[in-house]
Amino acid sequence: MSTETIKPQPSVTLRFLAAPTDVLMAGAMGVHGGRVLEWIDKDAYACAAGWAKTYCVTAYVGHIHFTRPIPSGHIVEVRSHIVYTGRSTMHIVNEVYSADPREGIFTLACDCPVIFVAMGEDHKPTPVTPFEPETAEEKRVEQAALSRIELRKEIEAEMLRQTYTRDSTAPEITHRFLAKPTDVNWGGNVHGGTAMEWIDEAATNVTMSFSGERTVAVYVGGIRFYQPIHIGDLVEVNARLVRTDARSMSVMVHLRAGDPRKPQEKLPLAIHASFTYIAVDLDGVPLNARQFVSVTAEDKKLSEHALTLRKLREKFVPHPLVEIPEQPIKLTS
Repeated sequence: MSTETIKPQPSVTLRFLAAPTDVLMAGAMGVHGGRVLEWIDKDAYACAAGWAKTYCVTAYVGHIHFTRPIPSGHIVEVRSHIVYTGRSTMHIVNEVYSADPREGIFTLACDCPVIFVAMGEDHKPTPVTPFEPETAEEKRVEQAALSRIELRKEIEAEMLRQTYTRDSTAPEITHRFLAKPTDVNWGGNVHGGTAMEWIDEAATNVTMSFSGERTVAVYVGGIRFYQPIHIGDLVEVNARLVRTDARSMSVMVHLRAGDPRKPQEKLPLAIHASFTYIAVDLDGVPLNARQFVSVTAEDKKLSEHALTLRKLREKFVPHPLVEIPEQPIKLTS
């Protein structure tokens, strides 16, 4: 039997059809944000694991603008490529395109960076082969990715400074369930993409409950992964509305997980995320947001926190990861 050594490739592209089961609710205009995040994580993982030749874990996903819905039945392309490597980290740029198969013209739906960490047999970070950009475009995208590092640090520090107690009148919803065997990857932990779906579902729930309308995610400011989630863990996803503006609703989500056999006052934090949603009518047209008025000191502080995160994005203005072509990309195969 012949064998062939496959040289690590810095990019992976997945192509598939968006299915009816990818839509969260009947009558929705397109695939929900959590499913798109799952697709991104899946392709980025394939890219990271292929480069590192070992198991990898998601460390961070962020700065995602969902610019348009992806309808069920569209051909979807998720393109992931490594743009920068640290000692054990891989910074991967991901682009999601879709096309009506009757037309075959792909347009961008969203793009974002994902950071993976390569893990050794001892379950500790292990070094990866350095990625060396060669072309002018590879060097441009590397600098674009590096321009986001300081923003990411500032956002994470700002998020960690906040406290969340019961001293609140803000709308919030908590989902509780057990992590199933079908939720995990071959490393024995829950897929990062699956966890991001859980987060989006809870945040969608609280925004729909508050607004009385269909809601869609339009921006993800940062998803920070702190620890793995295992089969059988009790998972608790809490989504709290912290601020409303003219149309937008800012939501903070905490995903906690732990062994249900071990009594504990609070489950360990696994993921912390910041999302922005808007309400839409049946035709997908944005609606003015129902206004939430902060009452308690904590609610007022968290409202300012959401505004601070927005100002940080305006302050750093990271370079674009993707240069949009003047002409849409035509399907060729």
